[in-house]
Amino acid sequence: MDKHEERYMWMALSVVIVGTFMSILDSSIVNVAIPKMMTVFGASTDQIEWVVTGYMLTMSIVIPLTGYLGDRFGIKRLYIMSLIIFTAGSALCGLSVSTQTMIAARVVQAIGGGMIMPVGMAMIFMIVPIEKRGVALGVWGISAMAAPAIGPTLSGYIVQYLDWRLIFTINVPVGIIGTTLAILLLKETEIHENKKFDFIGAITSAIGLFTLLLALDQGNSKGWTSTYEIVLFAISILSIVCFIYQELTYEQPLLDLRVLKNGSFSISLVVSTITTIGMYGALFLIPIYMQNIRGYTPMESGLLSLPMAIVTGIMMPISGKLFDKFGAKWLTIIGLAILSGASFMLSKLTLETSYTVILLIMMVRGLGMGMSMMPVQTNGMNSIPRDQSGRATALNNTLRQVSASLGIAVLTTIFQNREVFHTERLSEAVNLTSPTVVAAQNNFAALAIKNGMSLSAVKSGIFMQIYTQLVKMAAVGGINDALLVSSFICLFGIPVAFFIKKAAAPEGEKSENFIGE
Repeated sequence: MDKHEERYMWMALSVVIVGTFMSILDSSIVNVAIPKMMTVFGASTDQIEWVVTGYMLTMSIVIPLTGYLGDRFGIKRLYIMSLIIFTAGSALCGLSVSTQTMIAARVVQAIGGGMIMPVGMAMIFMIVPIEKRGVALGVWGISAMAAPAIGPTLSGYIVQYLDWRLIFTINVPVGIIGTTLAILLLKETEIHENKKFDFIGAITSAIGLFTLLLALDQGNSKGWTSTYEIVLFAISILSIVCFIYQELTYEQPLLDLRVLKNGSFSISLVVSTITTIGMYGALFLIPIYMQNIRGYTPMESGLLSLPMAIVTGIMMPISGKLFDKFGAKWLTIIGLAILSGASFMLSKLTLETSYTVILLIMMVRGLGMGMSMMPVQTNGMNSIPRDQSGRATALNNTLRQVSASLGIAVLTTIFQNREVFHTERLSEAVNLTSPTVVAAQNNFAALAIKNGMSLSAVKSGIFMQIYTQLVKMAAVGGINDALLVSSFICLFGIPVAFFIKKAAAPEGEKSENFIGE
C-alpha cells in the first residue's frame, strides 16, 4: 500500500466513523429524554414507548435490505442517501409537536440509521486491505462501541441543562458535514445492475423480525403467555422458517445465509451474539439501579458510562493492532473473561455500594468489551470474499440488533420476576413485633409525638419507611440476579471462542487495492 492509498483509507474511515457514531448514538441518547417528552407531549408510558420501539422495529426491517441495495446502487451512493435520510429524520424529530409526529419522525430517522452502520462497515471491508483491517476496525469500533455508552451521558446533560430537542437537532450540522465529506472523499464501489430483488425474502424477513422484536419488547407489559404474545411468536417463527428456506434456495438471496458455511464467520456471529445479549441487558439495568433505586440524577447516572466509553475507545485500536499481530482467539477469550468477571462484580450491588466502585467496575467492563468484540468480528469478516462483504455485514448487524433486543427483554424479565420473589421473601422476614423493631418504633414515636405528630401518623410513617426500604432491597436483589445471569451469558462465549482460528484471506485479496481506483 503506497502513501496515497493509505491516506485515502484513513480519510474514508473518518467519514464512515462520523455516520456510524451519529447513528448508534441516537439509538441510546433518546432514552434519558423519554420522561421529558411525556411531560411536553402529555403522553402515557404506552404511547411514548413507541418513540423507542418504532425506531428499533424500523431498523430491523431496513438492515437486511442493505446488502442488496449496496450491490445494486453502489455503497457510496447508499451511504450518502442513508446520511441524508437520517439527518432529515433528526430535523423532523426536533420539530415534532406531538407523540404521533415524533414517532413518525423516528421512523424516518431509523430508515437512514438502520443503513448507516452495515453500509459503513461494508465500505471498510471494501477499501481496507486485509493486513490493515484489524487496526482500521479498531478505530472504527470506537464509534460502534463507545456511542451507546456516551449517549446517556450526553443526553443527561442536554436534558438537565439545555433544550431536550438538541439531542436530535445536533445531528443536523454533523449530518451535513458527513454527507459533504462522503460526496467529496469516498469512491464508488462496483455496481451490479443485474441484481434481482428478493421480494419473498424481504417480506418474510420484515414480518419475522418485526413480530419477534415486537414480542420481545411487549412481553413484560402484555404477559409472556398471553394470546397476543403467542400469536406474535407464532407469526415470527413461521416467517423466519419461510425466510430461511427462501434464502437457501433463491439464486440471489437478500441475506446470503450460505456464508454461514464459513466456519470463522459463523463462530464470530455466535460469540458476538452471546456477548451482545449479556452486554446490552446489563447496560439497560444499571440506569434503573442508579436513578430509580439510588436516586441519582440522569446526569450522574449517565456519567457512569463515560469513563467506560473512554476505556473502550482507547482499547479498540490497541486490540486492533494486537489482532493484526496475534489473531483474535486469545484476545477474545481474555476480553470475555474480563467482561464476565466485571458483570459478576456488578451482581453484588447493595443500597450502599459507592458510586466510585460502580464506576471502576464499569471501566473494567469497557476494557473487556474493547478487547473481545471487534477482534472476533474482524476475524470472521476477513474470511468473507470482498464481493460478499455487504451481505455478510447486513447479516452481522441484523443479528446484532436482534440479540441486543433479546438481551434487554430477557434480563428485564429476569429482573422483574426476581424482584417479585425477593419482595415475598423479604416480607416474610419482616417482624414488626420483634424487640428491636418495637424499641425503634417507641423511640421514634416518642420523638415524633414530642414534635407534634399524632400516634397514627407516626405508625404510618414507620410502616412507609419499612415498606420503601423493602421495595428497594427487592429491586436490588432482582437486578443482581439479572446481572449474574448476564455474567454467565458472557462466560458461555469463552468455550465457543476456543474454536476461533485465524481466518485465511479469500483467494486473491491480499494484494488487491481499493475498489473504484
